[in-house]
Amino acid sequence: MQLGIFAKTFEGNTPRQVMQAAVEAGYSAVQYNMACSGLAAMPEAIAPEVSNAVAAAARSEGVAVAAVSGTYNMIHPDRAVREQGHRRLEVIAASCRTMNVRLITLCTGTRDPHDQWRHHPDSQSAAAWNDLLQSMAVAVAIAERHDVELGIEPELANVVNSAAAATRLIADVGSPRLRIVLDAANLFEREGLLVQRRIVADAIGHLSPHITMAHAKDRKPDGGFVAAGQGVLDYAHYLSCLAEAGFKGPLVTHGLSAAEAPVTALFLRRALAAAGLDPSHD
Repeated sequence: MQLGIFAKTFEGNTPRQVMQAAVEAGYSAVQYNMACSGLAAMPEAIAPEVSNAVAAAARSEGVAVAAVSGTYNMIHPDRAVREQGHRRLEVIAASCRTMNVRLITLCTGTRDPHDQWRHHPDSQSAAAWNDLLQSMAVAVAIAERHDVELGIEPELANVVNSAAAATRLIADVGSPRLRIVLDAANLFEREGLLVQRRIVADAIGHLSPHITMAHAKDRKPDGGFVAAGQGVLDYAHYLSCLAEAGFKGPLVTHGLSAAEAPVTALFLRRALAAAGLDPSHD
């Protein structure tokens, strides 16, 4: 199993800078963001030399690019904004083969016009779900054209806000291109230990055939986010559930500072080993 980190955790606007920093902090994989190449996260264009530089840096530093971020608000209330997101998703997908990356991470979104991760009551409406299905149809067609996979992540504030909603979306879309990125800290906000464990176990149980990557961050008792190992998430339970489900994909941490990265890597390696998951650099 590869232990990874969001490349954007580290300062730098070249892939070699951020990948070298990731290796020095104890990680063997990154979830890449085009901002680390000095572009917008969802750029209008990616020159061949830019995508070639990502692949070259990964080879040079011995880092796997587990995924690249392609997040935009898939249910934005303005159709034109959604369509712009589709166009820019295709730009990223068209560069994935050169960058040697198979997974693009998405954000299912919210009806909030300003923040794609902020709760909005209309996100759970039938109209929002229909817009999501339309956006997903476009995204899946893009994935098929460029032979990539799409990772969605259940998040409390998004239209796909639970394992049940993710299961429904997978059934409605009906494409093997659609995969799950699971972050246990996004499945609850303020819950007691027994309820937290039940939510996490149920999510992994229902979604395990579709989980391609796991995320690692944590929750404070008040519900805020914190680096993995610094909060209330039962990591022994979370990782044991993944192990029992046969998960072999990368575990990628985020929601932390560059200064916290080395100690978080140490925590996660120990937790992975305790759960019977090999946290090797290979």
